[in-house]
Amino acid sequence: MSDPAEHRQGVAFGVAAYVMWGAFPLYWPLLEPAGAFEILAHRLIWSMVVMAVLVVVMRRTTQLHRLATTPRTLGLLALAGVTVSINWTGYIWGVNHGYVVETSLGYFINPLVTVLMGVLLLRERMRPLQWVAVGIGLAAVLVLAFDYGRPPWIALLLAFSFGTYGLLKKKANAGAIESLSLETAVVAPIALVYVVWLGVSGHGHFTSEGAGHTALFISAGLVTAVPLICFGAAAVRVPLVVLGLLQYLAPVLQFSLGVLYFHEDMPAGRWIGFGLVWVALAVFTYETIRFRRATLRAPAGAGADALT
Repeated sequence: MSDPAEHRQGVAFGVAAYVMWGAFPLYWPLLEPAGAFEILAHRLIWSMVVMAVLVVVMRRTTQLHRLATTPRTLGLLALAGVTVSINWTGYIWGVNHGYVVETSLGYFINPLVTVLMGVLLLRERMRPLQWVAVGIGLAAVLVLAFDYGRPPWIALLLAFSFGTYGLLKKKANAGAIESLSLETAVVAPIALVYVVWLGVSGHGHFTSEGAGHTALFISAGLVTAVPLICFGAAAVRVPLVVLGLLQYLAPVLQFSLGVLYFHEDMPAGRWIGFGLVWVALAVFTYETIRFRRATLRAPAGAGADALT
């Protein structure tokens, strides 16, 4: 049985990580008038700096060298770096253009998308209630598409890009600190070239808005690293099922900020669509917990197939 104190610490770290991720909509507008690509570029650059320091301080240089000299892992993490950059760009753009509620939708449906990708790409088997959850989620997307007058492209981009990122990270099977360090090291040079070009052409905002604005740009590295460290601390202290439940804190907070703080429109059709999403997640979460409990109760040697 796990240490109760360790479990409480893990939950606290997990809550801290997801609350910080959920509060991001309050941070990105502070970096305006910079656009999404410039903000992303600075996030990549300063994240690389912070992660390089962490690798040295936490003595992960050997692990990082091992990843960098393993072609398959290097390729997977390079693709992961590109994929998470797409995710970050879509998220920043959505927040700074008044689509905070839609960005929250992307992270609400991400667990359903991840399961579906496992079926389509990894040939994993879904259990009946998982199919029900995915079906309700699909109905929700259709309702929201009707309400918006278009598919919820931002939400779908965020869900599928983050799902792809998770799939690549799973295949790479590397530690959080060194893997993120390698991911940012792959894409940060491109970001640096872009920032230099903006500065030379007179379109950059790194130093044009005052020292406080410059400090906010630099803080993007810490804003990226601190939640990740908290998440890593939680992951080793609590079961994955607990982390799976905590992950909904971020989109709940994003949704609340979109409605209550940014006062985005929520017509009846949008409430119905989000209601269906939450029903789908309730079914999905119930099934996950039920299946885990059944697995733990199963006699030694019993196959998981017997529980489907």
